[in-house]
This record gives sequence, structure tokens and C-alpha cells, in this order.
Amino acid sequence: MNLVRKILGPGSKYDASLPYTYEARIPVLEGEALTNSCFADTICGLVDYLDARGISPAQVQILEIYAGEEDLIPPELYSADGETWRKRPDICRTFSAHYPGHIGEGTCSFRDRDRAGIGP
Repeated sequence: MNLVRKILGPGSKYDASLPYTYEARIPVLEGEALTNSCFADTICGLVDYLDARGISPAQVQILEIYAGEEDLIPPELYSADGETWRKRPDICRTFSAHYPGHIGEGTCSFRDRDRAGIGP
């Protein structure tokens, strides 16, 4: 990675047609508004992070975060049945229509991003 990318970050983060990051909101107590959040720069990274911590799709709401706005992602994009996570390459196929021109056979505009997740 060159010095400019280390300072500015991944080029795909400057593409306004793509989310800047992804957030999973997990209720602290069922029926309460208080949530914990986990983040990742890719949807596949966030899904891997949540799965490794034993958090199911039914427990979360996932949002794509853009500059100045956030959009709820339909659960069927990251889970086929509400209980299991879609994994790569299946999740790539479901998101290819969601981000036309950015994910395809052998290509991914998110490839320059770190897939690590953070959160409680």
C-alpha cells in the first residue's frame, strides 16, 4: 500500500455510490431502544465478525452508512432464512444487484477495504 492510501484510506470510500461503512445494531435488552453497535468497512467483513461472535441475523439490524445518511439493509440480502448468515460468494451475488457495477465475477469495488470488524 502506498503512502497516499495509508493517509487517505481506500479509494472506494470516496465513491459516493457506495456506503462508507456498515453498522450492525444489536439490542441490549429485548424491547428496549438501547443498542450496541458493531462496524466494518465491508458487508462480508461485518457478517463474518457477527457470526464469529455467535450473533444471528435475527438479532440485528444492519445499516449502510453514507455521508450524511444511513439506510437499513433488507435482511434477505445478508440472510436467506433469518437465522444463518450468507457467506462469500453467496453474499457477493445478493449484493451485486444492490450495488450494480461494483460487484461481479472476479471484481469487487470493496476489495481495497479492510474486512475486520469492531464492536462490543
